[in-house]
Amino acid sequence: MSTSAELPFGRFDEAWTAVERPELLAPPVAAALRAWADAEPGAPVRSVRLVDTDPERADTAAFCAAYDVPAEVSANCVVVAAKRGGRTALAAGVVLATTRLDVNRAVRRHLGARKASFAPVELAVAETGMEYGGITPIGLPDGWPLLIDEAVADTPYVLVGSGRRRGKLILPGAVLAQLPGAQVLSDLAVPAPPAD
Repeated sequence: MSTSAELPFGRFDEAWTAVERPELLAPPVAAALRAWADAEPGAPVRSVRLVDTDPERADTAAFCAAYDVPAEVSANCVVVAAKRGGRTALAAGVVLATTRLDVNRAVRRHLGARKASFAPVELAVAETGMEYGGITPIGLPDGWPLLIDEAVADTPYVLVGSGRRRGKLILPGAVLAQLPGAQVLSDLAVPAPPAD
Protein backbone atom coordinates (compact mmCIF):
# COMPACT_ATOMS: atom_id res chain seq x y z
CA MET A 1 0.00 0.00 0.00
CA SER A 2 1.10 3.56 -0.63
CA THR A 3 -0.31 6.88 0.48
CA SER A 4 -1.52 9.98 -1.31
CA ALA A 5 1.85 11.59 -0.59
CA GLU A 6 3.38 9.11 -3.05
CA LEU A 7 0.89 9.96 -5.81
CA PRO A 8 1.24 12.85 -8.29
CA PHE A 9 -2.13 14.39 -7.32
CA GLY A 10 -5.27 13.90 -5.29
CA ARG A 11 -6.22 12.90 -1.75
CA PHE A 12 -6.87 9.16 -1.36
CA ASP A 13 -6.98 6.97 1.74
CA GLU A 14 -5.45 3.94 0.04
CA ALA A 15 -3.39 3.30 -3.09
CA TRP A 16 -1.59 0.28 -4.51
CA THR A 17 0.31 -0.92 -7.56
CA ALA A 18 -2.73 -1.95 -9.62
CA VAL A 19 -1.36 -5.30 -10.83
CA GLU A 20 -1.01 -6.42 -7.20
CA ARG A 21 -4.73 -5.88 -6.39
CA PRO A 22 -6.62 -7.72 -9.19
CA GLU A 23 -9.60 -8.38 -6.92
CA LEU A 24 -10.35 -4.63 -6.88
CA LEU A 25 -10.42 -4.33 -10.68
CA ALA A 26 -12.90 -5.41 -13.33
CA PRO A 27 -11.82 -8.86 -14.59
CA PRO A 28 -10.75 -7.69 -18.08
CA VAL A 29 -8.62 -4.92 -16.54
CA ALA A 30 -6.97 -7.30 -14.07
CA ALA A 31 -6.29 -9.81 -16.85
CA ALA A 32 -4.77 -7.16 -19.13
CA LEU A 33 -2.46 -5.86 -16.39
CA ARG A 34 -1.38 -9.40 -15.44
CA ALA A 35 -0.68 -10.34 -19.07
CA TRP A 36 1.34 -7.14 -19.50
CA ALA A 37 3.33 -7.80 -16.33
CA ASP A 38 4.00 -11.41 -17.36
CA ALA A 39 5.09 -10.40 -20.87
CA GLU A 40 7.35 -7.57 -19.71
CA PRO A 41 8.58 -7.96 -16.12
CA GLY A 42 9.42 -4.52 -14.81
CA ALA A 43 7.44 -2.97 -17.66
CA PRO A 44 5.50 0.29 -17.38
CA VAL A 45 2.65 -1.74 -15.87
CA ARG A 46 4.39 -1.21 -12.52
CA SER A 47 3.73 2.53 -12.86
CA VAL A 48 -0.06 1.98 -12.86
CA ARG A 49 -1.51 2.84 -9.44
CA LEU A 50 -4.96 1.96 -8.14
CA VAL A 51 -6.67 4.33 -5.70
CA ASP A 52 -9.68 3.33 -3.61
CA THR A 53 -12.67 5.63 -4.09
CA ASP A 54 -16.39 5.88 -3.36
CA PRO A 55 -18.49 4.42 -6.22
CA GLU A 56 -21.14 7.08 -5.56
CA ARG A 57 -18.58 9.70 -6.59
CA ALA A 58 -17.37 8.00 -9.78
CA ASP A 59 -18.70 10.66 -12.16
CA THR A 60 -16.00 13.13 -13.17
CA ALA A 61 -17.16 16.38 -11.56
CA ALA A 62 -18.09 14.77 -8.24
CA PHE A 63 -14.91 12.72 -8.23
CA CYS A 64 -12.59 15.67 -8.91
CA ALA A 65 -14.23 17.72 -6.14
CA ALA A 66 -14.21 14.90 -3.60
CA TYR A 67 -10.61 13.79 -4.16
CA ASP A 68 -8.93 17.08 -5.08
CA VAL A 69 -8.08 15.93 -8.62
CA PRO A 70 -7.75 18.61 -11.32
CA ALA A 71 -10.02 17.96 -14.31
CA GLU A 72 -6.94 18.58 -16.49
CA VAL A 73 -5.47 15.23 -15.38
CA SER A 74 -8.69 13.24 -15.44
CA ALA A 75 -9.48 11.36 -18.65
CA ASN A 76 -12.71 9.81 -19.87
CA CYS A 77 -12.88 6.62 -21.93
CA VAL A 78 -15.89 6.61 -24.24
CA VAL A 79 -17.18 3.63 -26.23
CA VAL A 80 -18.23 4.53 -29.77
CA ALA A 81 -20.33 2.60 -32.30
CA ALA A 82 -19.13 3.20 -35.87
CA LYS A 83 -21.40 2.17 -38.75
CA ARG A 84 -20.23 1.42 -42.27
CA GLY A 85 -21.78 -0.73 -44.99
CA GLY A 86 -24.50 -2.12 -42.75
CA ARG A 87 -21.99 -3.22 -40.09
CA THR A 88 -21.35 -1.72 -36.68
CA ALA A 89 -17.89 -1.80 -35.10
CA LEU A 90 -16.98 -0.66 -31.62
CA ALA A 91 -14.03 1.49 -30.66
CA ALA A 92 -12.95 3.59 -27.67
CA GLY A 93 -11.82 7.18 -27.44
CA VAL A 94 -9.93 8.76 -24.54
CA VAL A 95 -9.97 12.51 -23.92
CA LEU A 96 -9.29 14.78 -20.97
CA ALA A 97 -12.31 15.67 -18.82
CA THR A 98 -11.90 19.33 -19.81
CA THR A 99 -12.82 18.37 -23.38
CA ARG A 100 -15.24 16.07 -25.16
CA LEU A 101 -14.72 13.41 -27.78
CA ASP A 102 -15.38 14.68 -31.32
CA VAL A 103 -17.46 11.68 -32.37
CA ASN A 104 -19.23 13.22 -35.36
CA ARG A 105 -16.12 14.44 -37.15
CA ALA A 106 -12.77 13.16 -35.88
CA VAL A 107 -13.82 9.68 -34.72
CA ARG A 108 -16.09 9.04 -37.71
CA ARG A 109 -13.41 10.19 -40.15
CA HIS A 110 -10.61 8.25 -38.49
CA LEU A 111 -12.61 5.02 -38.38
CA GLY A 112 -13.82 5.48 -41.97
CA ALA A 113 -17.42 5.20 -40.79
CA ARG A 114 -20.53 6.59 -42.42
CA LYS A 115 -21.95 7.32 -38.97
CA ALA A 116 -20.47 7.28 -35.46
CA SER A 117 -22.24 7.73 -32.14
CA PHE A 118 -21.82 7.00 -28.46
CA ALA A 119 -22.55 3.33 -27.90
CA PRO A 120 -25.63 2.57 -25.79
CA VAL A 121 -24.70 2.04 -22.13
CA GLU A 122 -25.95 -1.56 -22.08
CA LEU A 123 -23.86 -2.43 -25.13
CA ALA A 124 -20.73 -0.71 -23.79
CA VAL A 125 -21.01 -2.53 -20.46
CA ALA A 126 -21.75 -5.92 -22.03
CA GLU A 127 -18.93 -5.72 -24.59
CA THR A 128 -16.24 -4.38 -22.24
CA GLY A 129 -17.13 -6.41 -19.14
CA MET A 130 -16.74 -3.18 -17.18
CA GLU A 131 -19.13 -1.04 -15.14
CA TYR A 132 -20.64 2.15 -16.54
CA GLY A 133 -18.76 5.07 -15.00
CA GLY A 134 -15.57 3.01 -14.75
CA ILE A 135 -14.83 1.99 -18.35
CA THR A 136 -11.10 2.27 -18.97
CA PRO A 137 -8.77 1.88 -21.96
CA ILE A 138 -6.91 -0.95 -20.20
CA GLY A 139 -8.46 -4.34 -20.93
CA LEU A 140 -10.70 -3.42 -23.85
CA PRO A 141 -11.71 -6.27 -26.18
CA ASP A 142 -9.09 -7.48 -28.66
CA GLY A 143 -9.22 -5.74 -32.00
CA TRP A 144 -10.92 -2.56 -30.83
CA PRO A 145 -9.36 0.65 -32.11
CA LEU A 146 -8.27 2.77 -29.14
CA LEU A 147 -8.13 6.44 -30.09
CA ILE A 148 -6.22 8.59 -27.59
CA ASP A 149 -6.16 12.35 -27.74
CA GLU A 150 -2.62 13.73 -27.92
CA ALA A 151 -3.23 15.86 -24.81
CA VAL A 152 -3.91 12.68 -22.78
CA ALA A 153 -0.72 11.00 -23.99
CA ASP A 154 1.23 14.19 -23.17
CA THR A 155 -0.09 14.45 -19.60
CA PRO A 156 2.64 13.33 -17.16
CA TYR A 157 0.13 11.43 -15.00
CA VAL A 158 -3.51 10.88 -15.86
CA LEU A 159 -6.45 9.36 -13.99
CA VAL A 160 -8.74 6.83 -15.74
CA GLY A 161 -11.32 4.27 -14.67
CA SER A 162 -10.50 0.88 -13.16
CA GLY A 163 -13.29 -0.97 -14.93
CA ARG A 164 -15.44 -0.55 -11.83
CA ARG A 165 -17.17 2.47 -10.37
CA ARG A 166 -15.14 1.96 -7.22
CA GLY A 167 -11.49 2.82 -7.73
CA LYS A 168 -9.50 4.68 -10.36
CA LEU A 169 -6.12 4.17 -12.02
CA ILE A 170 -3.32 6.74 -12.13
CA LEU A 171 -0.57 6.26 -14.70
CA PRO A 172 1.68 8.20 -17.08
CA GLY A 173 -0.29 9.38 -20.11
CA ALA A 174 2.45 8.00 -22.36
CA VAL A 175 1.74 4.49 -21.02
CA LEU A 176 -1.78 4.64 -22.48
CA ALA A 177 -0.23 5.14 -25.92
CA GLN A 178 1.47 1.73 -25.51
CA LEU A 179 -1.79 -0.19 -25.09
CA PRO A 180 -2.91 -2.65 -27.80
CA GLY A 181 -4.67 -0.90 -30.68
CA ALA A 182 -3.75 2.58 -29.39
CA GLN A 183 -3.45 5.44 -31.84
CA VAL A 184 -2.59 8.94 -30.63
CA LEU A 185 -4.44 11.67 -32.55
CA SER A 186 -4.10 15.44 -32.43
CA ASP A 187 -7.69 16.29 -33.40
CA LEU A 188 -9.72 13.87 -31.29
CA ALA A 189 -11.04 16.32 -28.68
CA VAL A 190 -13.02 19.53 -28.83
CA PRO A 191 -13.60 22.01 -25.99
CA ALA A 192 -16.29 20.95 -23.57
CA PRO A 193 -19.32 23.26 -23.37
CA PRO A 194 -19.29 25.60 -20.37
CA ALA A 195 -20.81 24.16 -17.20
CA ASP A 196 -24.20 25.55 -16.21
